[in-house]
Amino acid sequence: MPKCTRWVAAGRQMLAYALVAWGASAAAQHSALPDTISKVKPSVVIVGSYNPTAAPRFSLRGTGFVVGSGNWVVSNAHVLQAPGSAPPQGQLVVQVRTGPETFQTRAARVLDKDVFHDLTLLQIDGPPVPALSLADSDRVKEGQELAFMGFPIGGALGFSSVTHRAMVSSITQARLPSAQSGQLNERAIRGLREGNFQIFQLDATAYPGNSGGPLFDPVSGEVVGVVNMVMLKGARESALSQPSGISYAIPARHVREMMARQRP
Repeated sequence: MPKCTRWVAAGRQMLAYALVAWGASAAAQHSALPDTISKVKPSVVIVGSYNPTAAPRFSLRGTGFVVGSGNWVVSNAHVLQAPGSAPPQGQLVVQVRTGPETFQTRAARVLDKDVFHDLTLLQIDGPPVPALSLADSDRVKEGQELAFMGFPIGGALGFSSVTHRAMVSSITQARLPSAQSGQLNERAIRGLREGNFQIFQLDATAYPGNSGGPLFDPVSGEVVGVVNMVMLKGARESALSQPSGISYAIPARHVREMMARQRP
């Protein structure tokens, strides 16, 4: 057999092996996801506000997830108050799952708010809740298959967590909208001076209510990012009627940094 023919044959064989390996990996991820969802679900919570004189008394702001020893909740800073909007009325609370369709309301307070990366860390009262582990988000690659979980469309579908598959279509530089002057602190100002940071672009549709939810590995359940925003085609209302299919997530490395600031 001529040498060039042998090279072609060897190349085809290597390609066939690669395709088989890729197919096996994809199949493993798909088969593992149902079990991973069951493992992740108890740690994904609803962030909202409670006002005993309002109707309804509870108002959903977004999603969060439990980390650390079980009394810390990660979410987006804009879930607490979107830039340019009035502060939500009522007490900040988190609803944690106590059964398949039941939740318990816990009082919450803000431990840290990283406006530049649009992250917040909350402390919740009560016994510890199962926590999620953080993966090394610097190891995430473009084309990687992930999943995210949250409570989309402000509870219009009922307070049932929803899971979406997502591929990392790009790891790109992004600058989030700057905070109002009243929200700026020394760390936020320093971050704005330092410039942009990397963000995960996903080929998936997130909706209002998904903000703050975990982006996780479909096999291990480890969190690699925090769902942050969805690209809109027009006005905010178009997120429901004309979803772009493009969403973004903050890498988990910034969550790890925020948690580290709370430890002596």
